[in-house]
Amino acid sequence: MTPARRILFAALVLLALLDLAWFWHEPLARIVFTLPPALCALGVWMHRRTAGFWSGVLALLWFSHGVMVAWTRPPERLQAFAELVLAVVVILAASLPGMRARFAQRRSGPSV
Repeated sequence: MTPARRILFAALVLLALLDLAWFWHEPLARIVFTLPPALCALGVWMHRRTAGFWSGVLALLWFSHGVMVAWTRPPERLQAFAELVLAVVVILAASLPGMRARFAQRRSGPSV
């Protein structure tokens, strides 16, 4: 597994654990918030091609949720900021292989 995929996997597992602890008292919210990062982490672990893409897409939702909670519920601000940081890590780790490939082509010059 590449370093970017390891970071992606770790961030997804941490996000699932954060959501599990955060929504411990609400069973439906626990399922809605914990299951997607856990399934994405499983996809990364199993080397699924689309796991990084879906992790990045869902991370945009997690980022938006973290911003909303940070602004509206001060007692939960610490968890919201943790969700924000993990969502940014997921987006960067999921995008890194594609960015490397894109800029590697540019460095080698145009093909004639």
